[in-house]
Amino acid sequence: MYLCPLCQQALVLNNKQYQCVNRHSFDQAKEGYVNLLPVQQKNSQDPGDNKEMMQARRAFLQADWYRPMAEQVGATLQPLQVTTLLDLGCGEGYYSNLLQQQLTLEEQHGIDISKSAIRSAAKQYPQVHFAVASAYSLPFAAGYFDAIVRIYAPSLASELSRVLKVGGHLLTVTPAPEHLLQLKQAIYSEVRLHSDAVTDITDFQHVARERLSFQLTQLTATDLMQLITMVPLGWKFSAAVKAELLAQAPAIQCDFYLDLYQKVAKA
Repeated sequence: MYLCPLCQQALVLNNKQYQCVNRHSFDQAKEGYVNLLPVQQKNSQDPGDNKEMMQARRAFLQADWYRPMAEQVGATLQPLQVTTLLDLGCGEGYYSNLLQQQLTLEEQHGIDISKSAIRSAAKQYPQVHFAVASAYSLPFAAGYFDAIVRIYAPSLASELSRVLKVGGHLLTVTPAPEHLLQLKQAIYSEVRLHSDAVTDITDFQHVARERLSFQLTQLTATDLMQLITMVPLGWKFSAAVKAELLAQAPAIQCDFYLDLYQKVAKA
């Protein structure tokens, strides 16, 4: 199911070790995942979100605060008869797990550059194939997937196109203008809203956009602290501003764009 990240030859699993014809080998961890991120593809010794951000995100997501968005992702994919799915930048596997429950999938994969996140995902959701890998060098054969889900994760358009079947779909989730507006208002005197522009992606046709908005109205101080910690905005908070926001406990606006693209055949 995987390609060698060093020579792009097929990997074969034998006695918990993935090997290619050129004798590159990658051990399957006891949790079931495989690390296919060679050192030359890393931008740091331990890439991805730090442990504090990962733990905060895992707790926040498992409390189902973003479940409306996750369910809408599944509902958008439901009519497309997806059987092979890739969750790009899957983190601890929260969305992968819900999609596995919502869709009739023959095979589902999740990749992330964070080893600790993938280890956590593989422990919790053994029904999904997880790998540590780069979204800029996907370890899969051409035309392998019916669909890719990309929730916030950066990626390379040519790699998305390569691993998707012609006619396959890419579903992206990005922040709409008012996403986490109250967090921004706590930090900035002038708030710059997220763009509403549709991103053009080479080899893909934009099919549809849906905007999903809802409020988080019963966040505890712990929930709110987890949200602050897991998002990039968290680095902007001073201790005083953070304490003030936790004391106020405002409702937090969630605002997402779900954009559906379809891979078109090259002329």
